[in-house]
Amino acid sequence: SLAGGALALLGLVAAVPEHAGHWPTAAAASLALGAFYYGLHLLNPDGMGFGDVKLALGAGAVLGWYGWPTVMLGTFAGFLSGALYGWSLVALRRADRTSAIPFGPFLLGGALTGVLIGAYAA
Repeated sequence: SLAGGALALLGLVAAVPEHAGHWPTAAAASLALGAFYYGLHLLNPDGMGFGDVKLALGAGAVLGWYGWPTVMLGTFAGFLSGALYGWSLVALRRADRTSAIPFGPFLLGGALTGVLIGAYAA
């Protein structure tokens, strides 16, 4: 419902003159990011939950509004912050390589980073 709601609201914004985004790119990025996360889920269901796949659909729509570079930046920022957090837990001996860490907050943080930078660049 997040992806559908985001695309519907972005569709309304696309009707406003002089808007900063591109709705077809938002729809394509939603599908692309959702497919990417679904592929990760299929490779390792314990490593990437299906909730992350559904969240990626909405994040892809919002990031895609500002273009493909913003999608790449937001995705990279999410994975980088998740990796840094995981490495810090391992370094502090609070986790090991097999520990489960929720990825949703990092996905949303990366999307927020991408949106803020994308909006600034637009």
